[in-house]
Amino acid sequence: MNKFERKNTELVTEFDRFIIENPKFADSIPDGALLVMQVEDDAEFNEWNRKAALAQTQEGQKAIYINIKKLLPVRSRIEKIELIY
Repeated sequence: MNKFERKNTELVTEFDRFIIENPKFADSIPDGALLVMQVEDDAEFNEWNRKAALAQTQEGQKAIYINIKKLLPVRSRIEKIELIY
């Protein structure tokens, strides 16, 4: 898996989490659309992902570009922890 594939996988995972927390946002996405992750200020990734999406788009299928403007740093969700020896 190359660096762009890893980044796209991470973005799709984050988008899934976003949709779970904001289900009404999903209502604006047409059924059967191909979602193409794009990141503000990352032209190289965006170009790679647009080309990859075009290669996968089926005839008549809409491509919807998801422009991620801000992505917070990954952090742990662990609230309590303990070491046992």
